[in-house]
Amino acid sequence: MNHQLPIENLYLPEGQLLAQPRNKEFTSSLSHLERAMHQGMILEAMALLCDGDMNLHIDFPALPGVVAIIPPKEAVYTRDGAPVKDIAILTRVGKSVCFKVVDIRQQDGVPHLTLSRRAAQAECVANYLTTLCPGDIIPARVTHMESFGAFVDIGCGISSLLSVDTISVSRLSHPRDRLYNGQTIKAVIKSVETGADGLPGRIFISTRELLGTWEENAARFTPGQTVAGIIRSVEDYGVFVELAPNLAGLAELKEDGRDEGERKAVVKTLIGRRATVFIKSILPERMKIKLVLIDTYAEEPASPPPLTYFLPKDGSTHLDRWVYSPQGAKKQIESVFEEK
Repeated sequence: MNHQLPIENLYLPEGQLLAQPRNKEFTSSLSHLERAMHQGMILEAMALLCDGDMNLHIDFPALPGVVAIIPPKEAVYTRDGAPVKDIAILTRVGKSVCFKVVDIRQQDGVPHLTLSRRAAQAECVANYLTTLCPGDIIPARVTHMESFGAFVDIGCGISSLLSVDTISVSRLSHPRDRLYNGQTIKAVIKSVETGADGLPGRIFISTRELLGTWEENAARFTPGQTVAGIIRSVEDYGVFVELAPNLAGLAELKEDGRDEGERKAVVKTLIGRRATVFIKSILPERMKIKLVLIDTYAEEPASPPPLTYFLPKDGSTHLDRWVYSPQGAKKQIESVFEEK
């Protein structure tokens, strides 16, 4: 199967249309906004404030004096017409929102625009999310994080969960070990729940399948090198140090005159901090990298390392199967994407 998404995705995460020339053009004048209304275009602008009636006021810098609002019932797409929670509206203030223009009229000589974010999201569901299937690779944007995972915008402000165990093969204590709010990422559809109405319900995604196999990551390193890493966990048998977002090695503690228990206790306080390690050996058949912990840096937590994506070599935007383990390795780690 080679499921290819459209080259032009009109249903990007919120914030990605804002600076595009097409969006700037159609938010620059009333005549252009009228065209956008008649053509049913999805545009973006910043939410300036939320008033006491829960109307979102939208800012058009090129059109001073224009009043543009998203009424509360038009702020969020909900299944079966469920009521919109106030927090879902309030949290949009100061952020970019997508919308369709649904009405333009003059009141006392002042242009008043009514916009609908709900309509933009409904179109995104109907024309984009319904086409997605497990294995499809899509853009997403991190909106906020909890200990169990990151919530991401997968199109027009519609949210999906990236659970912490699907962020990478390496063990993470919190999504912030890998991600940050506002970050644009690539993700693969893990599963799609379908509602009774046939429309997609919850969509779950993953990123670990796009961060390279064990061999692809290990190929960047050679025994005898001394390299930088991040301490991820301390176990009875050693210290796991992440060398790349999908690759960790097991480090021995360097002798320094203290007993092993004391040394481990100190290193446990440094989880999430940077470290320097010496690479003793790389063992593909055991999927192991043996390290020696040379030095640690306690001054501040390490910033999330940059993400390098390993995408399908045929240029497609779909995975049927992903195998992390090297050929011949006893332990097999893989993901198979199948439509149910």
